[in-house]
Amino acid sequence: MANGKLIVVCQSGGKFTTNADGTLSYSGGDAHATSLTLNTKFDDFKSEISDMWKYDLHSVTIKYLLPNNKRTLITISTDRDILRFLEFHEDSASADVYVMTPSPPAPSDATSLPCSRSSHTMPNGPVSPIDAPTDYLPDDPIFPVDAPMDFLPDAEDAGKQKTPQISSWKSCITGVGQTFNTRRELHEALDKFSLAHGFHYTLKNSDGRRFCARCKAEGCPWFFIAPKLSTTKLFRIKKMNDTHTCGVGSIRASASRKLVASIVKEKLRDTPSYKPQEIIDDIRRDLGIELNYAQAYGGIAAALEEIQGSHRTAYNQLPLLCEKILETNPGSAAILNTKEDLSFHRIFVAFHASLYGFQNGCRPLLFLDCTSLKSKYRGELFTATALDGNDGIFLVAFAIVDVLSDDNWHWFLEQLKTVLSMSPEITFVADMKKEMSESLSLVFPNCFHGYCLHQLTESLKRKFKGSLTLEVVRVLISEFHSAAYAPTAEGFKKCIETIKNISPEAYEWVLQTEPEHWANAFFKGARYNHLKSSVTESFCDWVSDLPAMPITQVIEMIRRKLMEFIYTRKIDSDQLSSNLTPSAEENLQRSLFNSRSLEVVLSHSSCFKVRDTLDMINVVNLENWDCSCREWQINGLPCLHAVAAIEHVGKNVYDYCYRYFTTEAFKVTYSESINPIPPLDRCMKRESSLVLVHPPCVTRPVGRPKERKYALKSNQAVKRTLQCSKCKKLGHNKRKCKQSA
Repeated sequence: MANGKLIVVCQSGGKFTTNADGTLSYSGGDAHATSLTLNTKFDDFKSEISDMWKYDLHSVTIKYLLPNNKRTLITISTDRDILRFLEFHEDSASADVYVMTPSPPAPSDATSLPCSRSSHTMPNGPVSPIDAPTDYLPDDPIFPVDAPMDFLPDAEDAGKQKTPQISSWKSCITGVGQTFNTRRELHEALDKFSLAHGFHYTLKNSDGRRFCARCKAEGCPWFFIAPKLSTTKLFRIKKMNDTHTCGVGSIRASASRKLVASIVKEKLRDTPSYKPQEIIDDIRRDLGIELNYAQAYGGIAAALEEIQGSHRTAYNQLPLLCEKILETNPGSAAILNTKEDLSFHRIFVAFHASLYGFQNGCRPLLFLDCTSLKSKYRGELFTATALDGNDGIFLVAFAIVDVLSDDNWHWFLEQLKTVLSMSPEITFVADMKKEMSESLSLVFPNCFHGYCLHQLTESLKRKFKGSLTLEVVRVLISEFHSAAYAPTAEGFKKCIETIKNISPEAYEWVLQTEPEHWANAFFKGARYNHLKSSVTESFCDWVSDLPAMPITQVIEMIRRKLMEFIYTRKIDSDQLSSNLTPSAEENLQRSLFNSRSLEVVLSHSSCFKVRDTLDMINVVNLENWDCSCREWQINGLPCLHAVAAIEHVGKNVYDYCYRYFTTEAFKVTYSESINPIPPLDRCMKRESSLVLVHPPCVTRPVGRPKERKYALKSNQAVKRTLQCSKCKKLGHNKRKCKQSA
């Protein structure tokens, strides 16, 4: 790209074809040339291209192929995409883009086209137009690569295609000689044909070699016979009587489960949360067909199985998935465990990019959490999550297990130990369960275990539910949190004394929860003031919102999410010019501003006494990087007293910040990338020697799931226990008091 300018060859009107190696080749159409610079705006570029071919400005879509990956089409739709395009081609003098417009209006007699092989050619292969970095490979392609460019829809428009009108189905069966690619295609065409014409049919003497259908009405002569052509999967109609004597059209035909699935399948690709009632309303509006809830629900289940694959079959693919993870992402870990009967037990996954980023750029701090999965066979997702230098979540490793148990947690920690080669002592924030503490001490002997403050708070609520009023509980929680975050022992004792004055029982409970594992004043590890494992709540919410899908799809969705995280934050890190990450820089600037009112009253070697506005003295030791207020040690950034001392001696305050908050460490965290995994369905045909894995024995119980006994929200009111005004006892009022009887 000489002089900051790239020559762009714009092509339109041609078509793509797939080569033997899977790459794409473009041929035909017209071409025009223009140029792009770093200052070019997308709207101007799009307007110029529209003028080249006199296209409608709002209908133009622009795509290109990656320089080192001729398999994936990338969309240009924003100014940022222009910059990425230039970045990807910075070593090139010119580059090609492909201009597409929506398909032209269908002719008036388009509805009379037969749904047969003679009028419809199946695509040779697909390609997915996605937005990805340079090392991306195609994932789950969905569009035909040999279709004309003008007929390739943009990814954003894929979910806007309307369901075909029922009138077009009247010509799905045309007569003798019509050929269908598969038996399923023929069956689906017959479903649509019978529904459009309003009659029921029955299959007689049909098997894998021939397809015979007759009108279900007694005495009606309508029928056809379609045998399978030898050595192929094709079915061709050989005989047919297209005459009805049953009053065709007067019967209200119903849609089958498979037909509903074929109608909603494309919608479900883009909207996995498509509800049965939404399907009922859409099909009634678009096709005039009435469905009941069971038909809609069954159609969703059938369509999802077609899109995602079978939940049962997915477990058989797990050994191959582990192999492909290790093959495509060297340095990763993928460990599968089965029980003696070969049923699924658990699987552990840690990608090399995550392990490298954590061990070289993140604080040695991990949050352990668990989320239930929506699946036919249920399952639990265990996660070990870190924080980057900008306090963004960073998933290090995860596991899917059959049930939530202490044994599974211990196994997860053992696998985590094998993939982490860190010399610094790791701090874990997790549940305060005794079994968790024992597992952590056994697997990570030198680690620190911080109890999750959120879980402690929920335990406090349950403990005093009913015995104390809502107002009292709120005050207790506020003081409890203040005690946890208090940096010094004096501040902790002050909050604890307040709790003791409110409720001696609550005071005793707090002391029994081992404050050395959750209070900043006594905790020996480094949590950097993050006391709750719920910092990963956004990721857990995303997992919880995933629809029910096979286990391999869950792992693939997590992989894609991680790939997206790493790529986008890698782009963001390249834009940083400050010494620290944005959040750390903001905190440091706040300390710099507040330190202006402080006075350094005495200095000796590397120790300084700093007086604040309240005439309080704090001692700062620059050599040991600590302050008597303990904020520096807890947060990892110089407190206002330390900043005053550092500036007093004329040193750079940035030299006293923990390296985890530097922009350099942030860039290292996201320096490695996660590579795509090839579709498992294609690989399974070649890999037939793998061990079969059966689904776990645990299945979802019938009926509505029971609510958890203690599923209380943080803002939920605690019910007040009744107290008798006569006997002063709890549990009843004066009307039901036995002493008044």
